[in-house]
Amino acid sequence: MLKTIALVVVIALVVLLAFAATRPDSFRVERQTTIQAPPDKIFAYLQDFHKWSEWSPWEKLDPAMKRTFSGTASGKGAVYAWDGNGKAGAGRMEILDAPQPVKLVIQLDFIKPFEGHNTAEFTLQAQAGSSGGAAQATQVNWVMHGPAPFVSKLMGVFFNMDKLIGTDFETGLANLKQISEK
Repeated sequence: MLKTIALVVVIALVVLLAFAATRPDSFRVERQTTIQAPPDKIFAYLQDFHKWSEWSPWEKLDPAMKRTFSGTASGKGAVYAWDGNGKAGAGRMEILDAPQPVKLVIQLDFIKPFEGHNTAEFTLQAQAGSSGGAAQATQVNWVMHGPAPFVSKLMGVFFNMDKLIGTDFETGLANLKQISEK
């Protein structure tokens, strides 16, 4: 009887690992919103890591989190590193490209609890006013993409990563909308 149970467990584990191996080698999470503000006002909150505490959904995970800023003050070359509790983890972000006020590309490196190297991108597209005049609103698109190593594939069997990360993106975009529309 014990041999049968052990055999069933081993077979189930092999099937699980084989299924995880068939998952995609990369991931992409994307959310968007429309903000009633011009792109340059919104871009100011994105290109300056010092302002992320005003809207980022992860900034409040650990009030005692250690933050360091280096490189340029904002825009291309700005660097933000953090080291926090188990929820916040540790990592580093660097702005690689920042053509104002339409796009921001960030290299995002997680150190703990899991190592990961991804790219985050914000694109801002001005929306013409209803009378065809100057832009009164901006469509903001937030994307994160990167490789999906085997551990990520295995976690993806049990957790919907798009929903987990996407929920944080939705919160961050709602916060960004709130402060930008003031």
